[in-house]
Amino acid sequence: MRLQAVILLVGASLAANAVLAETVVVDDKVAVRESSVARPSRGMHMAQVEQKFGAPVTKHATVGQPPITRWDYAGFAVFFEHDIVIHAVATGAAAGG
Repeated sequence: MRLQAVILLVGASLAANAVLAETVVVDDKVAVRESSVARPSRGMHMAQVEQKFGAPVTKHATVGQPPITRWDYAGFAVFFEHDIVIHAVATGAAAGG
């Protein structure tokens, strides 16, 4: 029982720290680091993203199954499955690169 409590505590600590870190793409390399770039949150719909952040600089064609779409903004990219945000990453100079 004590081991389970320790595992739960460590897992919760890691999850809390993960909130402060994010995936950053610079020169096609992925890293995890802190960033203050405002980005859409997971679960938002395409219409909500466009309403809050405006039209993207580039809308890439949908690929694969399930369909994945990428929208590029100045400073971040958003990835959708169908029309739902599954990930948003800081990119380029906004990410500190």
